[in-house]
Amino acid sequence: MTSADIAAACGLSGFACEGEGVGGLLKCRFEDFRVEEVGRTPALDPKGRFTVAKVTLTNWETNRFVGKLARILSISKNRIWFSGTKDKRAITTQLLVIDAPKNKVSSVELNDVDLEILGRTHQKLGFGDHSANRFTITVRGCADSSGDPLEAKEAIARVNSIFEAMETRLGTGRFPNWIGPQRFGATRPVTPVVGRSVIGDDWKGAVDAYLGMPGIHQQPEVQAFRSLWRESSNAEKCLEIIPKFLGFERDMLAHLARKPEDWVGAFRKLPNNLQLMMVHSLQSEAFNRIIAARLEAGLTLAEPIEGDVVGLIQDNGKIDMTKLVEVDGDILPRISRNCRLGRLAVTASLPGAESRFTESIPGEIERNVISEMGLDEEDWQVSGIPRLTSKGSRRALTVSFSDFSVEEAGDVEGERLSERFSQGPREDEVWHPDGCSLRLRFSLPSGTYATVLMREFMRAPLTQY
Repeated sequence: MTSADIAAACGLSGFACEGEGVGGLLKCRFEDFRVEEVGRTPALDPKGRFTVAKVTLTNWETNRFVGKLARILSISKNRIWFSGTKDKRAITTQLLVIDAPKNKVSSVELNDVDLEILGRTHQKLGFGDHSANRFTITVRGCADSSGDPLEAKEAIARVNSIFEAMETRLGTGRFPNWIGPQRFGATRPVTPVVGRSVIGDDWKGAVDAYLGMPGIHQQPEVQAFRSLWRESSNAEKCLEIIPKFLGFERDMLAHLARKPEDWVGAFRKLPNNLQLMMVHSLQSEAFNRIIAARLEAGLTLAEPIEGDVVGLIQDNGKIDMTKLVEVDGDILPRISRNCRLGRLAVTASLPGAESRFTESIPGEIERNVISEMGLDEEDWQVSGIPRLTSKGSRRALTVSFSDFSVEEAGDVEGERLSERFSQGPREDEVWHPDGCSLRLRFSLPSGTYATVLMREFMRAPLTQY
């Protein structure tokens, strides 16, 4: 498997516009990738049942932190609610609502965790409840496609040129709403593979894929564990060698050691939101492939054509699924105007049990993608875990970004950068240790991927994100 194979597995091909990227490497330090949720705080009430906390994490993936916090508080991880999962190698700030006493939560001490108690509330958080994420991202080692280092002036000019070209093609402050590689696994795109087994009620296949599917640039001990599982399916032997940091895999194996052949039970050891993400990632792969097919066909993403389905953009940037309209010739001028004004957006399918496709060029593209993926006969009914059944949905083909800026970032001493940076570029990568560093700032609606916007500017293999 190569970086190109991973991009293909995610359905990520093509770009919004022509242009030369800046290459470069992300996340050379935790401080180089910062994200802060923007949104409402649940209504505070001293008599509320739940504790509201603002948590800033350094190098913690959200699900793993929540699992650790739940164990410390002696509660189920399902009694901790949050609005979105955040990248691991980053500094992230978000709200949690916790079903535990305030004094108990405030006593928690963990390395690289800053936990601030805001008060009590009667309200839970739902996934996607925040309105936006504010990013500050530094890309280091900018380089030309030939691998030669770039100076800051040239790199900034390239970013601005792509920014202007996207504006020309898609409208002010908009870019393709690809679903980013972290939804699939940037070095091991396993989630859509698992999702395909889930919608087929093939639970052994789902567990086998999650435990055993290989990736690229994996640590030797991880490779050894996954290889042993593929060869033996022996939970007890795998428990002897599995790295400690693979907590979800360890929980699955421990369950199978107690209850061999209980594949559904093993899968349930994943957090509920991660179980659902497996199905969502398969839908996401289809959505990305639809974007790629439209780009390849020379069709617009932002301007509607006859047969497109458009949706009302809500204040939080999401599509109102109750107000979808199929575009015909009579209403096309009015719909086009509202799309240009940012009130409506052209959508594409996230397929599911109730998906319908229009009799049109856009509908034919969607049908062809679903068929080529072998999903046209799936009913998306999950009998083993019914809550994972999906009706399907739609997602805007483009999305807005705001508060954008780019500037040169200062150099950092080599010993303060990651080992990944010190090792230098891998084969086929596009960055150079002598290249400049750029700092980009922008805000995105929730459910939108910063790495996808960075991909437009960097034009680099997925292993560099």
